[in-house]
Amino acid sequence: MAQVTLYLDEATAAKMRLAAKDAGLSMSRWLGEVIERETAEHWPKAVRELAGQWPDFPTAEELRQDEGEDLPREPL
Repeated sequence: MAQVTLYLDEATAAKMRLAAKDAGLSMSRWLGEVIERETAEHWPKAVRELAGQWPDFPTAEELRQDEGEDLPREPL
């Protein structure tokens, strides 16, 4: 397991101590979870910002309008 030395000003360290305590975690575990969450694979910000940029793009309902009716489900 890797070790990291982190230098924080006292105000930031106090915030971290409080957040870790509120979460019921050690500071090391709390910080590890923050890093894990922030480095998780997700769409890049530039891609997320594209959402809604094409006002004439059809909605999901419009895309599905010509698909026809679903068949009734068989009883289990």
